[in-house]
Amino acid sequence: MKEIKKYVDANKQRFIDELLELLSIPSVSADPAYKNDVAKTAEWVKKSLLTAGADKAEVMPTKGHPIVFAEKIVDKKLPTVLVYGHYDVQPPDPIDLWTSPPFKPVIKDGKIFARGACDDKGQMYMHVKAFELLMKQGKLPCNVKFLIEGEEEVGSEHLGDFVKKNKKKLEADIILISDTDIIANDIPSISVGLRGLSYVQVEVTGPNRDLHSGVYGGAVPNPINILCDMISSLKDKDGRITIPGFYKDVVKVSNKDRKELAKAPFSLKEYKKDLDIKDVVGEKGYTTSERASIRPTLDVNGIWGGYTGEGSKTVIASKAYAKISMRLVPNQTPEKAVAMFTKHFQKIAPSSVKVKVIPFHGGDALVLNTKSAGYSAASRAMETTFGKKPIPTRGGGSIPIVALFKKELGLDSVLFGFGLNSDNIHSPNEHYGIFNYLKGIETIALFHHYFAEKA
Repeated sequence: MKEIKKYVDANKQRFIDELLELLSIPSVSADPAYKNDVAKTAEWVKKSLLTAGADKAEVMPTKGHPIVFAEKIVDKKLPTVLVYGHYDVQPPDPIDLWTSPPFKPVIKDGKIFARGACDDKGQMYMHVKAFELLMKQGKLPCNVKFLIEGEEEVGSEHLGDFVKKNKKKLEADIILISDTDIIANDIPSISVGLRGLSYVQVEVTGPNRDLHSGVYGGAVPNPINILCDMISSLKDKDGRITIPGFYKDVVKVSNKDRKELAKAPFSLKEYKKDLDIKDVVGEKGYTTSERASIRPTLDVNGIWGGYTGEGSKTVIASKAYAKISMRLVPNQTPEKAVAMFTKHFQKIAPSSVKVKVIPFHGGDALVLNTKSAGYSAASRAMETTFGKKPIPTRGGGSIPIVALFKKELGLDSVLFGFGLNSDNIHSPNEHYGIFNYLKGIETIALFHHYFAEKA
């Protein structure tokens, strides 16, 4: 441990400078305007892996953005760790809410502010530096492979095909992923469960063109008003989703497991203060922590239609749109959720409008194996570096590829994240603590040692 920490301390500034360079490349996968920057980032990651000591690294094309694969095979008899991460980032919008340019990273109060700082460039790059550390010290105790993709933020659309076609290349004993968070810097934790995701866009059409609200107002259907009414009806007064059959497959968490999860420290007062809200909302009968982790949800992620420019324009829009996500729990499937949503949404639409539902990406929920050698190694490594045994937690977000890896490769994953809930991922002013970045490098290096001992 002392040698690991000594190396990190000696190379601290270089590690930070390299991450700042990576964060300055705007690898926004959702926007075609950034296609060249996404490709540039893939090449940057490839080069960094070769410099760190990989035997080989390659940028492998897909029908979308490329995947970076690299490996260092010490001895085929040794266990192999497959590191997954992603180099693409969310769009930076709304730009005007950033206190500094999203792709000109700055350090303030011990934190690196930039789009992708925590999700996932900072966390992904910890693995590259931990690998470098072990290589430079001549103490890499296992084989290591890297699978770093460029489409996670748009649903990993082409990763499934890549995995199916490259099963031999991806053979390993465990998958290590840093794309989650810990409770606090003095309360380490490991995510042992994730919710699934089902995402749709809805379109409501009224008249065949935009109309003057004075001439036609009160006589023709207003798609925006109707869409708002329809969305409002998707939840009842107790916060439950009203889609028929939605809860049929939901696996209820036992009281015993709820008590275990409740051991994670949580202050409702601090939670509300951090978000600057007066009160919380959600499904009746569950705590705030449970609502955000072990229960399904339905949320509007965006809504638009009509005139939204400066000044006024008295118009009844022809169309209204919304993007809606459903977070799912074990036993629910995105395909079934979309089918139920579509049937219900079309049924509740008045005859005066036409409704279209467009499915986007999705993924299954899962609960991870806490008895595995991988989880044990991660827990031991984190206890060593943080001085406390990590608490197992359930995450509210979704990483669909974890279920994909289990299905296609038969491998368990360890969700070894070091971010914080307050890091503003997907929001303006995303940031990542330098403490978390460097502590992650130390802990990941130890993980490889402990996993090699147990596997």
